[in-house]
Amino acid sequence: MRHRASALRLAASFLNLLREEEEEAARETGRGRRRWKRAVAHAQCALSPQRPTVQEEEEEEEEEQGGGGGESSEKLLGRSAGRRLLPPRPLSLPVGRVRPPPPLLLLSAAGGRRLPFSAVRARWASPFASAAAATASSSSSCARLAHSFPAAMPEKRPFERLPAEVRPINYGLCLKPDLIDFTFEGKLEAAVEVGQATNQIVMNCADIDIITASYAPEGDEEIHATGFNYQNEDEKVTLSFPSTLQTGMGTLKIDFVGELNDKMKGFYRSKYTTPSGDSRFAAVTQFEATDARRAFPCWDEPAIKATFDISLVVPKDRVALSNMNVTERRPYPDDENLVEVKFARTPVMSTYLVAFVVGEYDFVETRSSDGVLVRVYTPVGKAEQGKFALEVAAKTLPFYKDYFNVPYPLPKIDLIAIADFAAGAMENWGLVTYRETALLIDPKNSCSSSRQWVALVVGHELAHQWFGNLVTMEWWTHLWLNEGFASWIEYLCVDHCFPEYDIWTQFVSADYTRAQELDALDNSHPIEVNVGHPSEVDEIFDAISYSKGASVIRMLHNYIGDEDFRKGMHLYLTKFQHKNAATEDLWESLEHSSGKPIAAVMNTWTKQMGFPLVYVEAEQQEDDKVLKLVQKKFCASGPYSGEDNPVWMVPISICTSEDPAHVKMQVLMDKPELTLILKDVKPEHWVKLNLGTVGFYRTQYSSEMLESLLPAIRDLSLPPVDRLGLQNDLFSLARAGIISTVEVLKVMEAFVNEPNYTVWSDLSCNLGVLSTLLSHTDFYEEIQAFVRDIFSPIGEKLGWDPKPGEGHLDALLRGLVLGKLGKAGHKATLEEARRRFKDHVEGKHILSADLRSPVYVTVLKHGDSTTLDTMLKLHKQADMQEEKNRIERVLGSISQPELIQKVLTFALSEEVRPQDTVSVIGGVAGGSKQGRKAAWKFIRDNWEELYNRYQGGFLISRLIKLSVDGFAIDKMAAEVKAFFESHPAPSAERTIQQCCENILLNAAWLKRDAENVHQYLLQRKASPTAV
Repeated sequence: MRHRASALRLAASFLNLLREEEEEAARETGRGRRRWKRAVAHAQCALSPQRPTVQEEEEEEEEEQGGGGGESSEKLLGRSAGRRLLPPRPLSLPVGRVRPPPPLLLLSAAGGRRLPFSAVRARWASPFASAAAATASSSSSCARLAHSFPAAMPEKRPFERLPAEVRPINYGLCLKPDLIDFTFEGKLEAAVEVGQATNQIVMNCADIDIITASYAPEGDEEIHATGFNYQNEDEKVTLSFPSTLQTGMGTLKIDFVGELNDKMKGFYRSKYTTPSGDSRFAAVTQFEATDARRAFPCWDEPAIKATFDISLVVPKDRVALSNMNVTERRPYPDDENLVEVKFARTPVMSTYLVAFVVGEYDFVETRSSDGVLVRVYTPVGKAEQGKFALEVAAKTLPFYKDYFNVPYPLPKIDLIAIADFAAGAMENWGLVTYRETALLIDPKNSCSSSRQWVALVVGHELAHQWFGNLVTMEWWTHLWLNEGFASWIEYLCVDHCFPEYDIWTQFVSADYTRAQELDALDNSHPIEVNVGHPSEVDEIFDAISYSKGASVIRMLHNYIGDEDFRKGMHLYLTKFQHKNAATEDLWESLEHSSGKPIAAVMNTWTKQMGFPLVYVEAEQQEDDKVLKLVQKKFCASGPYSGEDNPVWMVPISICTSEDPAHVKMQVLMDKPELTLILKDVKPEHWVKLNLGTVGFYRTQYSSEMLESLLPAIRDLSLPPVDRLGLQNDLFSLARAGIISTVEVLKVMEAFVNEPNYTVWSDLSCNLGVLSTLLSHTDFYEEIQAFVRDIFSPIGEKLGWDPKPGEGHLDALLRGLVLGKLGKAGHKATLEEARRRFKDHVEGKHILSADLRSPVYVTVLKHGDSTTLDTMLKLHKQADMQEEKNRIERVLGSISQPELIQKVLTFALSEEVRPQDTVSVIGGVAGGSKQGRKAAWKFIRDNWEELYNRYQGGFLISRLIKLSVDGFAIDKMAAEVKAFFESHPAPSAERTIQQCCENILLNAAWLKRDAENVHQYLLQRKASPTAV
């Protein structure tokens, strides 16, 4: 097989070169186009007798005159010449300059000369023209500012899902990756069912060259395909057959070749360094959402499930993994250096959950209490760093089994750290892939926040093994159901494993408020978005699907109660196991278990964009308090005054100062206005809405009610999560221009006695937003002085070194506070940071992992070229990816313009892994006003390289957001908009619009409140009563 496959690969390589030439010839003359089409067709016939035959001259002429609609050329050429609507990937030979090779080259190639595949295969960029799902429109009055730049999403391209005539039952798939030439050969033998007689089979296929294809009806003769029509833009291939395929079972056989790309999607190569310092490559996969089609021709839709029998032909000294356990590992007959590894048959599953990895790894293993074999695979020599994740996984599997009352359905679960990985992790069934920083923990050199992050990510991905893998969304419209649910239950899981993390309070700061910030924009979208073309999917992998989805699930869980929620989940998972489901199916199961109107309530949260602002005022009537509640859509641009006035069904919970931790009254607000009577509440008692900050809404209190709540912040009688929610609501109201920013600064001063890490974290984040805004003024130093005043008392109390009895949250708080004080130029903090950094660099006293980030950012913020050079040296010496990332994220804190440029250049160097370039550039943009300008210019100057690197995935959206969101000048919104009109990034279209809207909102905020804030800070500075 090896020799034949090599010849086939050579043939496909050469044909791809000819296809590029055909495109060039087509631009020159019609005769040239026809001539090269014939040359390619004859080459196909010569190199493989089972390829499609040369078409007749009449068909050529008909197509030349436009009568053939382009179909016949695609059958001949294997690929259409498709328009490149996105910047093309870099080619080994420049497109447009390659001339047709002389006949001798054709003969020598056909005669068996080995051509490096990477040197001749033109890498193809999917020319998706449409951006993601349309936004549900909200009233124009809600976004007076944003509509200076209308949200004109490109029209959706026509899209059809795969026809239903032929369906797979089982994929027999053998892949043979070449880790030197970065190619792979594949053989597919799929058991399929023809449900309706047809003479063609339509599948998904991208960046793959099919060599031969045939169909054998059960008990009948094999029928060879006579044409392959590649529809590049839709990433489909149509296999044409000379006779009708009758209904019934049969076997589809396809031989194909492909490239191990460097784009972190499909079947790709990942670079790693061995313990001896050599650079090598692993072959790994990332298929969600629609990239299984880059590894093998398939029906790449979540609802088209099948079983998989996978085998891999790999070097005998490499580890080979897939979804299931290994059943056989035997020498490969054609090469003594290779082995063939066969895996057990999978359950029925979707293509996006298939995975395989070939590389060098160590592992640690255990068995969970319910008997599942759990392994964590690490880089060679780093098995110790897999133990923490192993412990979490071994606790998590039984927890989910008990919670869902459904056992884990596979015999094993592998968790593996991948060097080059775009996302945080991917839930492939039985083989979960992770970034190294999301899986590996060094007992001595990992900080507390990294431990927490690993625990959350492991909890998230293992939840998917049930919710997403066992029961899968029917289509990408229901993506939120997968991700929102997993993003909620990961916290439930971590709370079970590590109750000392106080993780639910952190949920409010990390997910709830983040989702509200995005969902208040005019360019947000509903949780449920109708997705058509798969190119639209990337746009909804955002804070709405994940964080708002998780927040409304949390609200729903609270509304139903844990017992009924679990019953409903069990019903849902058992009813739809190994099948597909939609959002409505989950609501039906939960409705059945709880007896509550779940669908009616939840549709108001998932099908319409945004969330409500609930205004409340109180009136004392003898011993009772009468509350008047009004709900209106909350808009980042100010009070909503639209005519449509959307209404949500809002679970309202109310507590009082008599018992702040327990609900006094709970009611479902299903209309615009509501009046409630709270019995036996004295005039001096305060009242607070949204106990636990669980309801997904913001609250605006009357001035009297707010004034009565402030003492509860100072004396800490209000629970931490409610102190956080109150402060965050006020900050958002100020940003929207509904209240004054000065009022929020006054409330922030009430947090002087605050002990809780998460409350401080949210305060810090909001002060960071305000500092970024005021960096556009000439009184930036005054807001830094305010930060120093607010954080100094807690900084002095904590000190630099851990005290006996301190725990996880104390370590997080110390790092947060010292970093904040250091960046703000607090003299004592800066001096101590410099002293400790010097000792660390000289090896006298190594910094603890929890102190490294605050020390690094402090010395860089106030450092020079020597500081930067020292930091880059530390980066080069670091053996652990967590430490490299820690340094990369703070490099942008450097202040001098020439050093900022040095950091930006470093971002694109070989020293930084491709997925981490984004955080380096984002760190520069967030580091200073100068950094923001420099980062934006750097992105424009290097756009082609950056875009090609990420190929339109979600990392390009993140890069754009991190780089431009902090601008606060109207003209910058116009500049950003203009740049992306001439440099389209379809998968980031919504992000670009959101950024333009945010820039305009920032500019309006600055104009509205800057002078008042300045005056307040000056008065406060002069006052002896400052904090």
